[in-house]
Amino acid sequence: MARIFATTNPEVSERELRNGELSRAIAPQGMVLLENNGALPLGGTPGKIALYGNGARRTVKGGTGSGDVNSRSVVNVEQGLEAAGFTIVTKDWIDRDMKAFDDAKYAWSMKLVEAFKKEGRSAIMRIFSDPFIEPAVRPIEDADLKTGETDTAVYVLARNSGEGKDRRDLPGEYELTEEEITAIRKIASAYARTIVVLNVGSVIDMKELLAIEGVDAILLMSQAGNFGGYALADVLTGKAAPSGHLTSTWAVNYTDYPCADTFSHRNGDVDDEYYTEGIYVGYRYFDTFNIAPQYPFGYGKTYTTFTVEPEDVRADEKQVCVRVKVTNTGKLPGREVVQVYYSAPEGALEKPYQELAGYGKTKELAPGGSETLEITFETRSMASFDPQKAAWVLEKGTYYIRAGVHSRATRVIAALKLDDDVVTEQLKNKLLLDCEMKLLSRKGAVPYSYPAEAEEKAKAKVTVLNAGKFDKKVIRYSGSAEVIPKTDKTEKITMEDVRSGRATLDELVSQLTPFEMATLCVGTSRGNFMAEGPQIGAASAACPGAAGDTTSLLLEDRGVRNLILPDGPAGLRLTPVFKVDPAGKIYSVGSPFPGFELLQDMMPKPEIPEDAVTYYQYTTAIPIATLLAQTWDVDAIEAAGDIVGGEMEEFGCDLWLAPGMNIHRNPLCGRNFEYYSEDPLVAGRCAAADTRGVQKHKSAGTTIKHYAFNNQEDNRNHVNSHVDERAIREIYLKGFEIAIKEAQPKSIMTSYNLINGEHTANSYDLINAMARDEWGFEGIVMTDWGTTGDLFGGTVQFKYGNSYASGCVKAGNDLTMPGSEGDVNDILNALDKKAGEVPYPLTLGELQACAKRILKVILQMERD
Repeated sequence: MARIFATTNPEVSERELRNGELSRAIAPQGMVLLENNGALPLGGTPGKIALYGNGARRTVKGGTGSGDVNSRSVVNVEQGLEAAGFTIVTKDWIDRDMKAFDDAKYAWSMKLVEAFKKEGRSAIMRIFSDPFIEPAVRPIEDADLKTGETDTAVYVLARNSGEGKDRRDLPGEYELTEEEITAIRKIASAYARTIVVLNVGSVIDMKELLAIEGVDAILLMSQAGNFGGYALADVLTGKAAPSGHLTSTWAVNYTDYPCADTFSHRNGDVDDEYYTEGIYVGYRYFDTFNIAPQYPFGYGKTYTTFTVEPEDVRADEKQVCVRVKVTNTGKLPGREVVQVYYSAPEGALEKPYQELAGYGKTKELAPGGSETLEITFETRSMASFDPQKAAWVLEKGTYYIRAGVHSRATRVIAALKLDDDVVTEQLKNKLLLDCEMKLLSRKGAVPYSYPAEAEEKAKAKVTVLNAGKFDKKVIRYSGSAEVIPKTDKTEKITMEDVRSGRATLDELVSQLTPFEMATLCVGTSRGNFMAEGPQIGAASAACPGAAGDTTSLLLEDRGVRNLILPDGPAGLRLTPVFKVDPAGKIYSVGSPFPGFELLQDMMPKPEIPEDAVTYYQYTTAIPIATLLAQTWDVDAIEAAGDIVGGEMEEFGCDLWLAPGMNIHRNPLCGRNFEYYSEDPLVAGRCAAADTRGVQKHKSAGTTIKHYAFNNQEDNRNHVNSHVDERAIREIYLKGFEIAIKEAQPKSIMTSYNLINGEHTANSYDLINAMARDEWGFEGIVMTDWGTTGDLFGGTVQFKYGNSYASGCVKAGNDLTMPGSEGDVNDILNALDKKAGEVPYPLTLGELQACAKRILKVILQMERD
């Protein structure tokens, strides 16, 4: 009988309240003040206020799909303002808008029900391919204007997106709708003070909004978790000051992005994605090709003003240290972010105009207060990858160090002159391109500049770096896994024997049969997991609503417990209420996926015994990853991870299927809200901080994902990403490398897609050679859910097929999830086969290596 960790107490717990307040305190630090003419903060005693917009009551706490979290309740903007003491005078308008939404949601749900009747459970995939689209916001009539009662209006513009579908460059998604533009224009002309709040998880087009006269402030609330309404009220009233800075470039036009026309569905080809922009992603592109952004990378205002004064730059062949004094010159308290960049010299390799090297954030400074930040980074981190040499190289020349508060506000503060080329790390070429592809080149392009740049370079203090004093690292790659010889011990070895030192882990593994090891390396689902009901990705028997778990086959005789794997990058997604009968059988009450209520009603209902006990497992929805990254505060992100890690301990969860850390390559990616940034340094440091917070709890670990190149959602399972090796290493894998080296997450999840012709789940280069041999990863690797199977029941044909469970073992991908009988059989069938007999022949040693790594993680994560 599975051990149940959930509580039988239905009351709101102290932990829910405590974590909600912690999340509330974190959120303002990642909210970004985009525009403000003095309208914010709202001064005086809260009074009457006019509230409009689709996010007023339907505030989005986080995106859809696996990124959703089942909190007990969500505090919307309306509730947050009322709790702060405001009286909402536009309730009638909000009620009408809400009814229109409810009617549209019901009609969409009925379409799902009809599809379910005709197609069976495979119709559930429509939740991803044909998600609910909100109706147009209700018009604001003259009678809805309450200027006689208040001079202040807040318009909350919300957008939602999620797993399985990319956004479109259309009104209601990336662009504002005509209804939204008309409504904001109307209230802006009527009220003395109009504030627009953006309850969005990713970039939107701002041209129309910025063109409206009378908009006094624009605040990027982002999606702030289940206490988001409270956090927003704190910011609007000045109880908390917004101190966030953007972690992606907001373009003037969507077409300003380098892959705008070829991204995902845009060119009609979702089978092959060509990353022709190479290393020129985000600000690296906008700065190098002098494309003026709407809001640059790193941009953000607050309620006060600051001066940023460089004091000193010290550098040698090991480290660069930048000292910057920040002073609050305004009238209100606040925090400031300082970013340090470098500009590398042109040599054999092209270089972007500048690249982020480090950053820091002040504590809250009172008016007149100062703080000196010391921002350091390794000198070797300025190296570029040279595919011709298969090495990281610092090329001879001058490296200019810059500092500023965003990418278009940096100033040259020092120059480092390297006397010769340096190979800092010698590797081997991996993940080679599978096609001819012409890469974007900066040749002939005139980069961004500013009037004082040439003079700053001429006056910059020069430090000479000696190429001969750099250390060179040479990577030694492991060979094929060797067979662990059978132990001489005849008694059955258990995990307790290993734990106590009476036996080694190798000896335990050597006693396992191929069937036991194959079963250990495959999740517990034993069918088409899409055919098991509407709880997509919710297959754990021990913790209802968790995405899955590992086998209990070895529990009784060897004491090998199963690992519980909950989803949800913004918190734990678990079934909030379930029942357990005296025999230990679990009955879910509702679904871990909101929006499936009508489908749930159609499913056969088991008869629940009257003496079944009801359990509750409500969790905290923390702010989305993009908001966390916008804090530029690793301590705040670590605190968010600590919230999740504590709840994992409470509910008996082991590996959180998060954080997501793919690069914001294009703003239309449907899951950008789950990811941190367009910059790999920011992504890597955020994931490391999140991991440290979670893994403070000994039985909790993170799963950094989606490894890698999961930068689009349309046809995500079968798209072939064509990427050159320099972009692979400098942009798309660098964040994973940083997270592993800084925090050692317990696990990695591979993505669905192919990379240069091979599924990432089956890529030895990606998993063993790079993550383990090059970066020293020590944990387990798992697949994303269903990568080895057909999620569409054979109804859709794809250019590229599925990955293989045997290929996963071959590549060192230890755990195939959620698992099937076919996966186990595929592994067993591939053992001791020759090349050509099966797609991925396996040796016993390769299977043993995967099983051993899983057992090692289980040993590390023993619970009390």
